[in-house]
Amino acid sequence: MQLVSFDIFRTLGFPDTTVLKPGQFLQHRQLLRQADWVLFPEYWQLNALVHGLKCRVFPSEASYRIGHDKIEMTRVFQTVAPQHTPWTLIEPNGPQERDAIWGTMPLPFVAKLPKASMGEGVWLIESRQDWQQYCERTSVLYVQEYLPIDRDIRVVIVGDRIVRAYWRTQAEQGFYNNVARGGQVDNSPVPPVVTDLALRLARELGVNHAGFDIALVAGYPYVLEFNRLFGNQGLSGSPDLKEAILDYLRGGTKPRDPDGPVPWLPVAV
Repeated sequence: MQLVSFDIFRTLGFPDTTVLKPGQFLQHRQLLRQADWVLFPEYWQLNALVHGLKCRVFPSEASYRIGHDKIEMTRVFQTVAPQHTPWTLIEPNGPQERDAIWGTMPLPFVAKLPKASMGEGVWLIESRQDWQQYCERTSVLYVQEYLPIDRDIRVVIVGDRIVRAYWRTQAEQGFYNNVARGGQVDNSPVPPVVTDLALRLARELGVNHAGFDIALVAGYPYVLEFNRLFGNQGLSGSPDLKEAILDYLRGGTKPRDPDGPVPWLPVAV
């Protein structure tokens, strides 16, 4: 199995792997065409690799496309699991839309920037001043109902397998559960209703490398988002992430047809 990686840290120790800098990819087109898998390219490389060079990429194209923008991600969740998606309003940032959302969404509510991670770009709106400050920082209004939780659950999925699921308790300053923002890892058992939802979403959407964040309200799960490039802070003591990825890649490696491109195929369950 011949691999090409554009992320030396996430593929450290992978066998038979050539590491390239993203900006060098046009200098290695033949190598990329012949590789069984191209690992962790930058988002801006995706069209050239998938459609131009017919590469099989990991994470999957769906992981990139859906995970690139929170608004698009939420719309996908609303399509396939509306009953598990928090009430969300998405509008252009105009005066009428600002007033309409302010008059519709009960306080407090959550406002987000479309592209952010590690808890950045997320605000708890508790006053008109909070709302005005948020509106000045975004081109699109993206708000969700506030869920009464003091923790959420991260479910890490590789391929068709749950690598780890753990609770993230609230940071000392409140609101944020992200470990990067001061949240703490809690290894208490995670209810199957949460892991089942994450795995169903991953399978249905073709997402094969993600950390799903799910809230549990009175025993009912709500999907908040997933991160294609999730942090490893909560993975200590879990099965080796590297081995989970390699097992998936080995299972999905198929002989290449010299007469034409091979579409990406999921691992058989």
